[in-house]
Amino acid sequence: MEQSGMRNMTEGSPARHIFFFALPMFLGSLLQQLYNMVDSWVVGNYVGDAALAAVGIGFPVIFMFTSLFTGMANGGTVVISQFYGAGKMDRVRDAVDTVYTTFVVSAIPLTLLALALVKPLLSLLQVDPAAYDEAWLYLMIVCGGLVGTIGYNTNAGILQGLGNSRTPLLFLAIAAVMNIVLDLALVLIFHWGVMGVAVATIFSQAFSWIFGVLYINRVYPQIGIHPFCFRFDRQLFGDVMRIGLPAGVQMAMVSVGMMLVMGKVNTYGKAFTAGYNVGNKLDAVAFLPVQSLSNAVTAYVGQNIGAGASEGRVHQGIRVTVAMGVGWCLAMLALLMPFRNELVGFFSPSAEVVSAGAVYLKSILPFYPLFAVMFCLNNAMRGAGESMFPLICVVFSLILVRVPAVYLLAEHAGREMMFYGFGVGWAVGFAVSVIYYFAGRWKRHGSLAS
Repeated sequence: MEQSGMRNMTEGSPARHIFFFALPMFLGSLLQQLYNMVDSWVVGNYVGDAALAAVGIGFPVIFMFTSLFTGMANGGTVVISQFYGAGKMDRVRDAVDTVYTTFVVSAIPLTLLALALVKPLLSLLQVDPAAYDEAWLYLMIVCGGLVGTIGYNTNAGILQGLGNSRTPLLFLAIAAVMNIVLDLALVLIFHWGVMGVAVATIFSQAFSWIFGVLYINRVYPQIGIHPFCFRFDRQLFGDVMRIGLPAGVQMAMVSVGMMLVMGKVNTYGKAFTAGYNVGNKLDAVAFLPVQSLSNAVTAYVGQNIGAGASEGRVHQGIRVTVAMGVGWCLAMLALLMPFRNELVGFFSPSAEVVSAGAVYLKSILPFYPLFAVMFCLNNAMRGAGESMFPLICVVFSLILVRVPAVYLLAEHAGREMMFYGFGVGWAVGFAVSVIYYFAGRWKRHGSLAS
């Protein structure tokens, strides 16, 4: 069944499958982060701190709007992976049509909703007046082009369910190159400022999505995408939403938590906000391999449960994933901690920006391994069809614990200590995830393909 880049993970070494499935996803995510970082580098060095703050403010807002569809793509990955593991390609075809029909019907209403919520969200974030106008402009343009981001994630979710993590890398490589070229041209040559990086982002993402549809239809006709076929299977939609909706809500809640933290950060001025945003981008890049490993283990667990593999094989893959994730986090701690000032300084010459970004990295890096264990276990359990626990775990640890911890530390220990609240939330999430995993209730769902 392994053909055209698809990977059957029900046989052979779990470590090898997970590593080589995660590698293209990591490279793809790295490219995605690269063009986000190019946005920040260009505006930070050639426009100013206010523009750098504006681009950073936009990230959690955009992430919130795309989360539900990213969650649906994750739900599609689990459903497709289980049918693919069971060898039921007719049901894979039905799942692809159902996911795309949902995307097409919902994309325009979500875009309109996002545009309507830009001003209220900027007010909620307590944006510094010096950065408000540029943040509003950036968000209005990027929200208007959400369909490209959602479309790419939908394509990637379908292919990852089939064990193919290489093709989405091609789509992202095209988007990254296009975004970098447009960024440099629109900002340095045409002097469009924040508007330039926003336009570059939506054009590159839309092209990546459309190219992805054309490529899949040409190379993988057995799962060809026909956006307006409107074939819809209610039972499969229910399965996708049962798994994907909690994942989407979970990611949306993460973005809400990020915005609540940013609301506090923004009260310290545009330079502190800019430094936090740079540190956050470096943090996101450093954690990418763990995210990729976590996505890989979701597909691995889904395929193996769909194929009726032994429980021992499922657990072996999860243990390997956790070990690789923790090992990477320890390496990042050793590598990034000594050079945090220099890394932040690459994005801005401002001493205040560098100081704020370095404080953020110093505060969170020691807690990376705890977050990695939480992340990997939650995604592994999602691959088995357990959708509610990861949502509950994230809402509890990253919002109900982390956000108050950040605010309390800021008020009583000062802004230099506030980011240790991240570690408090991650420690709680680690403990809860480990306890639930070993309790074993996540195994009760069985295979969707049986």
